[in-house]
Amino acid sequence: MLAVARRVPIDEAVVAAALALLAAVAVGPRPLLLGVLWLAVTTPRLVATDVAEHRLPDAVVLPGYPIVLAAVLLDGAVAGRAVLPVLLAGATYGLVLLLLHVTGGMGFGDVKLAPLLGALGAAAAPGGAVLAVVLAFLVGGAAAVVVLVRRGAGSRMPFGPPMLLGAWLALLLAA
Repeated sequence: MLAVARRVPIDEAVVAAALALLAAVAVGPRPLLLGVLWLAVTTPRLVATDVAEHRLPDAVVLPGYPIVLAAVLLDGAVAGRAVLPVLLAGATYGLVLLLLHVTGGMGFGDVKLAPLLGALGAAAAPGGAVLAVVLAFLVGGAAAVVVLVRRGAGSRMPFGPPMLLGAWLALLLAA
């Protein structure tokens, strides 16, 4: 048991380092990289926690707000691009998941994570937020079919991992 407990942070660190390299390739040397590096560092912990506990901890998600906001604002200022559409894209992703949360189909951690992923995607490329959302629901839908087949109706599955995978795929496709 102790060996497994010690191995998890090392595994997460390796994945975070790999994602950080991927981020550097996908985004390049621009201020947005700061926000994408936050995503790289937190993705392994968010996935592990959501799979194990069906929650996305505020202690991991909420510090992303000032980091991603600063990255998006600096990126827009340096590139001379409007930031409002990027922020609206993030807010829209959050609003869509909030509506699903109110109807009982989504956890509130997913709602809090969505604006960050949407803003990063939108800042990376035009349509990046939409691509992140579409990919998240495609991946999540495929995973849901597998869960239904294996565990039956009424089974739950975490949506954080599909959201994160959708965001990473959108970032890579935007590169």
